[in-house]
Formats: sequence, structure tokens, C-alpha cells
Amino acid sequence: MTKVVMANPTGTTDVESRRGFSARARVLGWILLLVGSAVLGSVLVSRQVLLGGVDQKVDAELTHEASKFRAFASSNLDPNTGKVYQSADELLGRYLERNLFEHGETSFSLVDGRPARRSPGNPPARLDTDLAFITRMAATSRPAFGSWPSTAGQVSYVVIPVSVAGNTTKGTLVAVFFRDQLRAEADQVVRILAVVAALSLLLAGVAGWAVAGRVLAPVRGMRRTAEAITESDLTGRIVVAGNDDVAALARTFNTMLDRLQSAFTAQRQFIDDAGHELRTPITVVRGHLELMGDDPEDHRATVALVVDELDRMRRIVDDLLLLAKAERPDFLMPGAVELADLTVEVVSKAGPMAERLWRVDAVAEQVIHADGQRLTQALMQLASNAVRHTVRGDEIGIGSAVRGDRVRLWVRDTGEGIAPGDQARIFDRFARGPAGRRGTEGAGLGLAIVRRIAEAHGGSVGLASDLGRGATFTMDLPLVTEATAAPVLSVR
Repeated sequence: MTKVVMANPTGTTDVESRRGFSARARVLGWILLLVGSAVLGSVLVSRQVLLGGVDQKVDAELTHEASKFRAFASSNLDPNTGKVYQSADELLGRYLERNLFEHGETSFSLVDGRPARRSPGNPPARLDTDLAFITRMAATSRPAFGSWPSTAGQVSYVVIPVSVAGNTTKGTLVAVFFRDQLRAEADQVVRILAVVAALSLLLAGVAGWAVAGRVLAPVRGMRRTAEAITESDLTGRIVVAGNDDVAALARTFNTMLDRLQSAFTAQRQFIDDAGHELRTPITVVRGHLELMGDDPEDHRATVALVVDELDRMRRIVDDLLLLAKAERPDFLMPGAVELADLTVEVVSKAGPMAERLWRVDAVAEQVIHADGQRLTQALMQLASNAVRHTVRGDEIGIGSAVRGDRVRLWVRDTGEGIAPGDQARIFDRFARGPAGRRGTEGAGLGLAIVRRIAEAHGGSVGLASDLGRGATFTMDLPLVTEATAAPVLSVR
């Protein structure tokens, strides 16, 4: 079955319009879930601790009440009159009169199984009127602890039978603690704690929403920037503030955009340059092929011209590809380079180009960390350029030197020189100076390649020239040794 996805008026599909929770909401939700679980656990543990404390307190108070009554009754003297108690009712009455009772506690006495006296105050439940409870207490013949259901919840009690020598009246002291009432008070504390925790969690959620918004602002900026980026506009960047992981991510994203922009720019420039520069030889080749006749001499001349144009096209394509590769991080393959050997080898390789007076101006006895093949390529380009602008008998010198923390490589000539107006643009792509005394002209990419090789090493290329007095091209590079290669050398 084919599934049809309808598009909404905004141009997005129905699936695209159903957006899930944002990262901000998910992060905050998980944090609140974890914190809420911890708070809930703390509240439940606190409740258990409080209720356990209530139970321990009630049990301790019952034991204390029994001990206190035994101590009071052991003197057998009325503290008010100093006389011996005459009956159990008199003893129990005096005790209830003088004793101070805790909150949630009540006591009463039974005489011969009937309620007699009660401690002051209004207890939550009148157990001295509960016939079943009174009957059970009256039937107790020895001290005992227990619990009983009442209208105020479960209660805990201690019952102590008592009698006075010489008196047959049977007395009973009943001390009662309203355990559920005390537990209800603990629950009230827990409820207050839970409300405070809930309000704190709510405030934390509001504050966390604001903080998460600030922390994730670079992420939203990345999303908006990514949405705004088009093939024709790669200039959008994220404003980065701070030094945390998200800020580092934003800076990495900006760096990635820089690389993408450089790659797209290089690609467009390559396409523009290739189209601009290859159009002419293609037109020339096509025109001559269309006009080529059957005459063998004309045929040979046309073929020779076509081959020459194709060779020129190949050189242009190779140079364009080299310039495009210069934007890649693997353009350089640095290693140890002996400047003295490099200088002498370039002079040796350049000598067969043309009959000139080749000179080694100077050699630097220094080992640097660089790409020897690329440096050789740049110097050979400069040497080839010097050959085009000199004639037989002119001098071309190549040298190297180290001055402070800089390395200088140069190619000089005594040729025709370069006009001041041409010097500012001579290193641009397809920029050409005068054709030279040899009457030949390159594609205008050689010096651009030299500049890219120098820049890839973190340096620059310069020119000093006067018309009629020759020219000196200099590559100025930072001095990077094998020991300092990692922190200093960077490939653009």
C-alpha cells in the first residue's frame, strides 16, 4: 500500500510538522524527574523516621508512666497529709491529681471495675466510658501493655492493678496514649514537608527552564544557523559566549562552517576559473578542426596546434586542481628539510630550463619542519617565472637564509622587472604581467600556487622589483623545527 503524506500550507509535510519535545524540555524533564524522585524518596523516608519516632516515644512513655506510678506508690504516704493511704481509690486519686500528663496522653482509675477518677483535660476519645475497654481493663490482674481501637484511632495503653494493705478495694490505673493522633501529627509535618518540596521543585523547574534556555542557546543558534544556510549564503555564524562544553560545541560548529565555506568558495572559484580559462582553448581547437581541410600540410599544422592547446589545457587543469587541493588539510606533508640541500637541489633542477647564469646566492645551515616537495615546487615556479622574463646572459639567483625566527627563500633575476601597477595583483589567479622578452605567456596560476604554498606553511610571499632592473620574489616562513612543529605549524 502506498502511503500518502499530505503537505500543510507552510510547505512542510504532516510528519515534519509534528515536532517532539525540545532538548530544553527533555533535559529539564529528566532533571526534574530525578530530583522529584529524590525528593519523594526523602519525604517517604522522613515519614517513616517520624512515625518510627512516634512509636518509640509512645512505647517509652508507657514504660516511663508505669515506672513513675510504681515510684509514687512505693512511699505508701500521702504527700499532702503525710499519712498512709487508706484505700486504692485514695492512692490513685492523689496520683492523678499530682501527675503531669504529656500531649496525646490521658489516664483514669477504676475502683472495683468502675470508672472513678480521670486526669485533667479533654482527651480525643473517652475510653473511661467505653464499656468493653473498661471490662477488659478491670479483668487484668497484673501490669500489662496493649493497644485498643477507639473513635480517635488506635491507642496504646498500660494497665496497672493496685491495692492497699488492709483494704479490700481493688484499684486499677489505666494510662492511654493516642498513637494514631500522634502519628497524624507526624503525617501533618510530612504533608507540610511535601508541599514545601513541591513548591521548591516548581521554583527549581522555572529556574531550570531559564538556565537550560541560556545553556542551550548556542544549540538553538546552531539549529537556526543551519536552517538559514543555503548554497549561496554560508556566512551565518553563532555568537559564542562562555567556555563550557556547549560553547566549545558552538565554536566547533563555526569552525566547521568556516571549512565548508572555504570548500564551497574554492569549488565555485575552481568552476569559474576552469570555465573562464578553458573556454578559449576549446574555442580555438573547435574552430581549427571545423576549418581543417584535406591538405596534408594543413592537416599536420592543425593537429600540431590542437595538441599544443590540449597540452596547455592539461597544464591549466593541473594547476587548478593543485590550487583546489591547497584548501585541504592534507595539502602539506611536512617533515625534516635541510635548507642547504633544498637550495642547491633547486638550482641544479632549474639549470636545464634555459641558458642563464644560475647562481646560489646563499644557503642556510638549518633543518626546518616543512613540506620539502611543496617548497621545491614553489621555488621551481619562481625560477620558471624568472626564465620567462629574462634572456640569455641574464642572471638568476636562488638562496635561503634564517633571520631570527623567520626563514627566507628567494629567487631573483636581472630581467625586465615588473611595473609597480602590476605588483599588487601579480599573485592573483590568472593575473598576468607582460609577456616577457621570450614572447610567451603562462596561464597566470604559477605565482598563485607559490602564494598558497607559502600561506599553507604559515608564511607569505613578497616581491621587490623595478622596471629594467630585475625582480626578487621572497618566501617568508616561520622557523619551525622538529621540536616545535606540533604547537606552531598549522595547515590552512
